[in-house]
Amino acid sequence: VIPPPVIHIESYSEDSISFSLKMTTNIKVSGYVVNIYWTFDSHRQEKRTLVIEGEKSIQKVANLTAHTPYEISAWAKTELGDSPLSFVHVVTSGTRPAAPSLKAKAINQTAVECSWSGPRNVVYGIFYATSFLELYRSPHNSTTTAHNITVLVQRDEQYLFLV
Repeated sequence: VIPPPVIHIESYSEDSISFSLKMTTNIKVSGYVVNIYWTFDSHRQEKRTLVIEGEKSIQKVANLTAHTPYEISAWAKTELGDSPLSFVHVVTSGTRPAAPSLKAKAINQTAVECSWSGPRNVVYGIFYATSFLELYRSPHNSTTTAHNITVLVQRDEQYLFLV
């Protein structure tokens, strides 16, 4: 039986998490697959996937959001097959940024200018869809460090926007 890997949180800050991965077995490990999950504004679950080569590993994941719960799951790729998943949960330190105040204005039938307020020097995600279900499951999205963006949409549709 292949055991799940051990995920140990080494440290965390407002915008990063460092963790180590190891196996408690003599089975040869060729690497790990790690998923980092978080929920954005209770509407959209985000995921970042890391493919890591080698037996032992210390990883640092940066560009995270302060005071946000993250779930890290990992499995090992071994000579006998994939291991079961293991999970850890961690909440980054600091104060979560306030939600930006979004304004969306149609420029024409296929373009919408989105603008918002908020801190500088951060990355914003803009999500948009024609229904709440689509906004939750598979929205169109874009990222920017600016405080405005023009998105192209289909004509004759109503859209929901989230930043």
